[in-house]
Amino acid sequence: MRDGLGSVQSVLVLGGGSDIAMAIVRELVARRTRRVVLAGRHPEAMEAGAAELRAAGADVDIMTFDATAVATHAEFIESAFADSAFAAGDVDLVIVAFGVLGDQDRDERDAAAAVDVLTANFTGAASVGVLAAERLRAQGHGTIVLLSSVAGERVRRANFVYGSAKAGVDAFYLGLGEALRGSGARVLVVRPGFVHTKMTEGLPSAPLAVTPDRVAADTLAGLAKGADLVWSPGAMRYVMSVLRHVPRPIFRRLPI
Repeated sequence: MRDGLGSVQSVLVLGGGSDIAMAIVRELVARRTRRVVLAGRHPEAMEAGAAELRAAGADVDIMTFDATAVATHAEFIESAFADSAFAAGDVDLVIVAFGVLGDQDRDERDAAAAVDVLTANFTGAASVGVLAAERLRAQGHGTIVLLSSVAGERVRRANFVYGSAKAGVDAFYLGLGEALRGSGARVLVVRPGFVHTKMTEGLPSAPLAVTPDRVAADTLAGLAKGADLVWSPGAMRYVMSVLRHVPRPIFRRLPI
């Protein structure tokens, strides 16, 4: 339960190795969040982040979570909400931060590879999102934050496998937020543009590129306002509004 000043007290991070998620949690801990569970496929990769948060005063646990192992999600959510880091299974915030960029050249030719990207970015997120939403609905409060992407707003030839998965999961979570209205629980979808993270390391940057800290600041501002959707940076809303309406013959010629 949030404290008397409305601060988030407990956070479950699905994709605990995410640079953006860690930036969000780091700021939350600075604002009095005290219970954190980091969950991801590679627990050892989250040890340094967990140590940093503990040094800042948080009670942190690490759990193994595989977004692609959908059959294990119900058991995982049950266990996560009962984790000793949380008080009586109470979770204020669930951050869905996992995802894979994939390799477009391979994925558009290899069906199994394409399915892996779609499962990690869409099916796994939908599965765990429904399960987490039911727990928040039952406790009568809490927020799910989905780290989406502007890549899903107008899917490009250059990354249509990843982009289509993001388009799907973005729409799914916006719908999930509508389904939770009146329950006390809600959803915030965050649409960053290009972010300088481990996942994008080595890729050419893009206009309006941001850092994980900027996305974290925009996310926390959205949470404070009770927003359903946040763009990071905010100017991406207007850029994508234009690109969304560019005729396809012109769009396919743009250097994006």
